[in-house]
Amino acid sequence: MSPEELNAHIQSLEPAAVVVMGKQFPEVMVPEDQLRYLARELKENPSTAFDYLICLTGADFDDHMKVIYHLESTVHRNILVLKTRTLSRINPVLPTVSDIWRTAEFHEREVFDLLGIRFKGHPDMRRLFLSDEWGFPLRKDYVDEVRIVDR
Repeated sequence: MSPEELNAHIQSLEPAAVVVMGKQFPEVMVPEDQLRYLARELKENPSTAFDYLICLTGADFDDHMKVIYHLESTVHRNILVLKTRTLSRINPVLPTVSDIWRTAEFHEREVFDLLGIRFKGHPDMRRLFLSDEWGFPLRKDYVDEVRIVDR
């Protein structure tokens, strides 16, 4: 499927999605309430078959958080970047995709541990590396009281 065909296909599935050609791969920005629907469609539809979650990461912005999913179709040899944003930066919550791509289980825990984004529906939403006393060290407003991280 060409990038143009993929764009048209995604727009037919989710008209609210914004599709642009990134520096390397097509990028899709989807509202958080449509994330699971589009993710499942991208994985289960034979014409897209994005069956592998390569990476999931988070980013902190001034008024929201963003989660970025790098997906690959091992069948069609395509890569796609799927993005969504939280409605709140204070209490960031997104739906889990760990039941769609099993590899998301640890990726989502890492994003929670470092940025504080909770994934609703995750089977084991607890910190992966740090204790609860730490706070969330990848947030822009994180204060390192003991100067473990030198900026």
